[in-house]
Amino acid sequence: MGLAMSRWLGSPRLKKTDLQSCKSGSRFSRYSTPPPARLAWILDSAPLPVPGSEMGVPSGGDWSPQHCSPNFSVSADRRSVRRRPAECSTDVARGSRGWGSGLHVWEVRWAPGERGSHAVVGIATEHCPLQAPGYTALLGQDAESWGWELGSNELRHGGVLVGQYPHTLGEEEWAPEPPLAVPPTLLVVLDADAGTVGFAVDGHFLGVAFRGLPRRPLYPAVSSVRGDGTVTLRYLAGMSRQPLALTSMCTLRVRQMAGKDKLPLPPRLQRLVQPCSACNQEDSPFSTAKRP
Repeated sequence: MGLAMSRWLGSPRLKKTDLQSCKSGSRFSRYSTPPPARLAWILDSAPLPVPGSEMGVPSGGDWSPQHCSPNFSVSADRRSVRRRPAECSTDVARGSRGWGSGLHVWEVRWAPGERGSHAVVGIATEHCPLQAPGYTALLGQDAESWGWELGSNELRHGGVLVGQYPHTLGEEEWAPEPPLAVPPTLLVVLDADAGTVGFAVDGHFLGVAFRGLPRRPLYPAVSSVRGDGTVTLRYLAGMSRQPLALTSMCTLRVRQMAGKDKLPLPPRLQRLVQPCSACNQEDSPFSTAKRP
């Protein structure tokens, strides 16, 4: 049976059905990088439940009221922060939990019309400053934070412009290009074991943005200069350093190859390979469906 299934999966009619081809209309598609196996598994799985559900609360999926600039107010459920109007100030909001090991993916929702001139998404240590005078990209301004400025597509760390992101696949050097408009929702991918962080947009993993991260807790963070802007945080999933089980790797490969095709398999195997753990497909982190 296994040999027959492998032969059927290798048939030409399945070669063109994969994650990137079904979302090739995005301007980010040319920068898409094949995600590592652990990340591919997370992105193909159902997100963790939102706070208040009967299944529990996401691990670290909220903002910390104690680690935000005074110009940020945190919502009652701690999933959103809103920056109050304040002149000549740049402000940082930080998540409630950081990670020094494992692979972690969270979602940031920030409407383009509420970002202003220096909207930065990234990660920070517990020592990152939360406020600075003037208007600047505060996240990435020192050695305690790493940030992607959404308007300019620039990467910043240690007060230095590191480069432009995303890079063309296979391109090591920074080649300046016109900035891409980042949509309201993006994913942050922290691989604390490998010491890297990257981003995913429009269903495309854009590759590593920063390398050589320290082995200590790193927190979700944003910095903003615009008043009345709201940023929402949602932790999607995490995974330890252990490699995927062979069953998981096989299941993932079947999903990637088959796409939406219904496989001629027994009901038990159908349930095993059903995408996104039989959840609503709109809940998939890489779904192109519009959320309310």
